[in-house]
Amino acid sequence: MSESNAERARAALLATGFPLEVMDCDPALADTAAFCAHYGVAPEDSANTILVKGKTGESRYVACVVLAHTRLDVNRTVRKRLGSRRVSFASAEETRALTGMEIGGVTPPGLPADLAVWVDARVMERERIVLGGGDRATKLRVPPAALAALPGVEIVPGLAVEPGVATEPAEE
Repeated sequence: MSESNAERARAALLATGFPLEVMDCDPALADTAAFCAHYGVAPEDSANTILVKGKTGESRYVACVVLAHTRLDVNRTVRKRLGSRRVSFASAEETRALTGMEIGGVTPPGLPADLAVWVDARVMERERIVLGGGDRATKLRVPPAALAALPGVEIVPGLAVEPGVATEPAEE
């Protein structure tokens, strides 16, 4: 029997040696805003994992982790770091195909080893953060240092912007 995404994510985090709290979640409430409102988690303590693809030449994907109250800076930081003139958010279908996870449950631990993971530096300033759990029925609460201890994770200053900060319009 193969290991589920949620089991793989937990095992990867436990291997870091940092404390891990597993939180059950109604799958209908797995999207961040609904989860935070229903379970009383501040958006500043919740992190979204968003798959982005560079569309110049061969598609290249990266998983980006940002605090829920911020916005991923796709058209400046991500585009520049990917070296791509055109970038877009991966579709739900692409996300599922590349990660094996559904949006609302995508989490850095347990992602394919060849998928780059960039974490906004602001995530590292929180005491603990809530991440997707590998499926829509689970969330994981960990100290951010657990993310930094995962293989292939890179901390990126300026990966996200505060709400209300203007950036260039997204290219499709």
